[in-house]
Amino acid sequence: MPIMNNVYRHTTAGKHLTDLADYEAAGGYVALKKALGMDSDDVLYQFHRSGLRGRGGAGFPMGRKASFLPKDSPHPSYVVCNGDESEPGTFKDREIIEFNPFQLLEGIVMAGYAVRSHQTYIYLRGEYEHQANVLRAALAQAKAAGYVGDNIAGSGYACNVTIYLGAGAYICGEETALLESLEGKRGQPRLKPPFPAVAGLYHSPTLINNVETLAALPPIIENGGDWYAAIGPEKSPGSKLFSISGHVMKPGNYEIVLGDTTLRELIFDIAGGLRPGRAFKTCWVGGSSVPVLTEEHLDTPLDYESLQGVGTFLGSGGCIVMDDSGCVVRASLRLAHFYRHESCGKCSPCREGTNWMEKILQRMVDGTGRMEDLELLDSLFGRISGKTLCPLADGAIAPIKSSIKYFRDDFVRVIENGSPRPEPMWEVAGV
Repeated sequence: MPIMNNVYRHTTAGKHLTDLADYEAAGGYVALKKALGMDSDDVLYQFHRSGLRGRGGAGFPMGRKASFLPKDSPHPSYVVCNGDESEPGTFKDREIIEFNPFQLLEGIVMAGYAVRSHQTYIYLRGEYEHQANVLRAALAQAKAAGYVGDNIAGSGYACNVTIYLGAGAYICGEETALLESLEGKRGQPRLKPPFPAVAGLYHSPTLINNVETLAALPPIIENGGDWYAAIGPEKSPGSKLFSISGHVMKPGNYEIVLGDTTLRELIFDIAGGLRPGRAFKTCWVGGSSVPVLTEEHLDTPLDYESLQGVGTFLGSGGCIVMDDSGCVVRASLRLAHFYRHESCGKCSPCREGTNWMEKILQRMVDGTGRMEDLELLDSLFGRISGKTLCPLADGAIAPIKSSIKYFRDDFVRVIENGSPRPEPMWEVAGV
């Protein structure tokens, strides 16, 4: 099975890499020293050559995004790490921070050098207090060893790293809402343009990437951009961490080569398959905000283009699996409740639309739904989609709209009979 362990290294000799000596013994900070001996433009070029796409969900090429920062701006430039991992079903950034914090620190300093930034920030989800403490301890060690701060590794380059905890708002995973929160304001999306690369943090040029993306930078510099670009498909190079949960026997984080593994292999070979006697029903392959997939899609390769080809997105790689014991209508209601609760309220189509989606689905589950509710939901989708500042509303619509498309009979049955409460998705045998 094509699983890698040379991009996101979590252990060496049986140890997690939370001690600087262990990380250095595993080859840590070799790449940073190499980068500091190069011109910053050459470092940026290697990022571009690698073809690394942002692992936070949008999949935009990291090197191209970094190249958008102007070099002649009168304002300082910043690098911000998006560690606000709030997408349901996604928990891979948390594990990188918890078990290999130095690779993230090395990557963010390297990104800072590439875009000529001397101040970087790591914005963590408010609930990640333990991970923040692990990261603070690692940062203290890195500072003491001269890998962060002034004159890093004797190069003359200075870069500081500041750790900031949010307040647990899902909307702050959106990059402009994150910047608002980081500036001490209410976490709400900004109008774009201007984009963060031009006017981001404190109205200055800002590069924003998530934890998984920045942690991939050290091996890219150590081995070269062409090395990384040769892994996997041309348009989706590299490896990707998938968080798989729900009705599988071995939930967890798995690193795979993009394009070399199908959804079927991820679920049935890597994650141990379903519980005995159960059949596959559906899954949300890229986190809860993407269209669902069915059994007919199980042989789809896991890469950006292949998943788009079957009508969904790779997203954050948070694969939630449901077997035939689950109720897709009740799951849709649960997601509608989540997105209604997490809407910041700035855009009325999202604020009001998510509220109505939840109400309609709730009455279906309660047994008081009407057949015309399906057409009402479809009309509601059209009044919300593409009419908001950020993708939250579209992410709220996608799983519900696709569930109605593929499981319309389930919705009809629930409207006629109500929905029995399914067994919880987290009660998986052997876990």
